[in-house]
Amino acid sequence: MEEYVKENKIWDKSQEEKNRELIVSILKTRMELNINIKNYEYAEQDQIDYYLYQIKANQAKLDYLIKKAKENKIELNNIEKLKYEA
Repeated sequence: MEEYVKENKIWDKSQEEKNRELIVSILKTRMELNINIKNYEYAEQDQIDYYLYQIKANQAKLDYLIKKAKENKIELNNIEKLKYEA
């Protein structure tokens, strides 16, 4: 029988930790989006649909994360600076 190990609950985290995770998610998603765009540019015929799907998915995710950041009053123009501090 498998035992389920529970991860930290999201409500156990401080607002600062939640904001930091949100910023990290935005940076990772932006990086993945850029990688997928580059891969699409050099994709072979069979891979074009795959990369288009990945690009659309990452754009939707990024839009959602940016919306959440604005709701939490995180200044998005400071995210690039935080990338180097993390």
